[in-house]
Amino acid sequence: MNNKTINPRFIFIFTIILIGAILRLTPHWPNFTPIAAMALFGGAYFQKKYLAFIIPLVAMFLSDLILGLHSYMIAVYLSFAIIVGFGFILKSRIKIGSVLLASVSSSILFFIITNFAVWIGSPFYPQNFIGLIECYTAGVPFLNNGVLGDLFYNTVFFGGFYFAQLRFPVLARNQV
Repeated sequence: MNNKTINPRFIFIFTIILIGAILRLTPHWPNFTPIAAMALFGGAYFQKKYLAFIIPLVAMFLSDLILGLHSYMIAVYLSFAIIVGFGFILKSRIKIGSVLLASVSSSILFFIITNFAVWIGSPFYPQNFIGLIECYTAGVPFLNNGVLGDLFYNTVFFGGFYFAQLRFPVLARNQV
């Protein structure tokens, strides 16, 4: 990365994502984490697409090394990458309503993909339509916490960055 990439705006955005990864390591309700918010925020604010994927994914992977790896990680990271793509779409229209819609959409997408992976890879559910419905039904409490967590963290990340840009105009000038 060159000096044009590393500027106060980049450092601030990077720091928010790093804080999100660290917050995954603190005690929390099941699925009340900043995972989707890290991806959505990175996709929305990193100008360079490769940074939007790499920085949140590496931050999440480093926290996963501490939390522990599991057999459903591919589904989690696939969801994460798609949510970064939601951030690309959000990039040109960051408003309260669009962030809320993207946040809830991210939660639902994460739920659908990861629970499908659990159904496919778990011996606990029959490999038929009834088993799939059972798997999704068992995951509803996690969906509820996921939606609440995503709304909370997206509010903190996007809202915090909005107010930081008002206070420190240098954050609004450069695109990373």
